[in-house]
Parts: sequence; structure tokens; C-alpha cells
Amino acid sequence: MTETAAGTTTFTVGQVAERSGVTVRTLHHYDEIGLLRPSRRSAAGYRLYTEDDLMRLQHVVVYRRLGFALEEVALLLDDPSADVAAHLRRQRVEVMSRLDELAELVTAIDRALEAEVSGIQLTPDEQRELFGDGFKEEYQQEAQERWGDTEAWRQSQQRTSQYTKADWQAIKAEGDEINARFVAALQAGEPAEGEVAVDVAESHRQHITRWFYDCSPELHACISEMYVTDERFTKTYEDQATGLAQYVHSAVHANAARQGT
Repeated sequence: MTETAAGTTTFTVGQVAERSGVTVRTLHHYDEIGLLRPSRRSAAGYRLYTEDDLMRLQHVVVYRRLGFALEEVALLLDDPSADVAAHLRRQRVEVMSRLDELAELVTAIDRALEAEVSGIQLTPDEQRELFGDGFKEEYQQEAQERWGDTEAWRQSQQRTSQYTKADWQAIKAEGDEINARFVAALQAGEPAEGEVAVDVAESHRQHITRWFYDCSPELHACISEMYVTDERFTKTYEDQATGLAQYVHSAVHANAARQGT
């Protein structure tokens, strides 16, 4: 920044670029097309911008941020007959339409983030459609707090993050079929420690291993404790058949014993 003989403060192109955030290359371009020509020159011929030049640059920057082309900016700044208000109204409509698009984009990003964090690529409506109340956000948070530092959790997150809705439909169908086999065994009077029920328990363990994480017989037995100690899990089974929660728990433990755990 320098003071001319007339007392006018002037700025070099580098100083203007630093103050305005506009690159030196852009300022040179504006000079070349006549949009913003520096009012002064130094004794050595260097461009010098005055306070008025900086004010004009501010207008240029604002109009460009609003989406006006350089030709339109020049018209708005230099043509006395230009209807600035009409131009701004038209641009306001365009900006508002972009806001709507950006709002939709934010929603899409939020859904993608939710899917990435939860490991499930389903919308909330799709989750309710497939799982009813059996899959709630607070359950996901609780599960992460309990097991977030385990290898099983990391495996599950990695696998499920790739699943499509069709994959989840297949998972639910397979899980429903296993539960139906447990119910049939219970209602047929098959003992929980008998071969039929224990085979279903092994299918249940393999289902977890195939779709979520490597589930050893020992880990499977540990998980089954929740079926009789956590009322939410208990209710899920009891809603299908009275006594099913304890029946599945016993069959899983019998399967673990059969596997030598």
C-alpha cells in the first residue's frame, strides 16, 4: 500500500489479491477484458489499484458469487440503463432453486452417513418394513458401545456396509426360516438338547457367521444369554411362541457342547 503525490492510497496487484482473495491471474484477466482496470500505474509501470477500484472489485466478486457471467457483471456495473433490480430478482430465483437442490443433496448425504455409520444401506422406512420395531437406532448405538472395540463388530460393520436391500431381504428370510424351525421343534415336543433343535441352533450360528461375523460356538453361547436376560430379545422370541427364548438358549448351549466348547 502506498500514498501517491495526491494523497490517494493505492495497492499493488499482489496486495489486492491478498486482501480480496482473488488471484493475481484473475485480476490480470479482469484488466485485460476491461472489467476492472487499475486506475494508476507506478513510475515503473506496475498496476496500482485505488480504493474505488477495490470497491468495484467487491461488486464484481458479489455478482460472480451470485452466478452472473462476466459479460453480465460488466453490463450491471457500466450500463446506466441496466435494470439491476430485475437482474437480481432473476438471479434470486436461480439461487433459490439451487438451495432446494442443495437441501436435497444434504438429505442424501445424511442418509449416506447414516448408512455408513450403522452399516446398513437402508432408509428408515425400509428398516421398519423389514425389521419392524426389532431394529432401532438406540439398539445400534447400544451395540456399538458394547462391542465397538471387538473384531466381531469390525467384521460386521465391514460386511454389512456393502449389503443392498435385496441382501437384507435374504438375511431376514433366512432368519425367519430358522426361527420357524425352532418354533416347529418346540411345538413338536423336541427337546432343546435333542438333535433336531441342536441342528437348528447350528444353522443359526452359521447364519451369523455367513452374514455378519465369525461366530464360534462359544461366542454363540455367550450371545444366547441375552435371549433370556434382555427382555427385548426375550420378547422377540416369546412373541413367536411361549417359551421359545429359553428353548433357543438351551439349544445353542447344547450345540456348543456338541461342538466341544
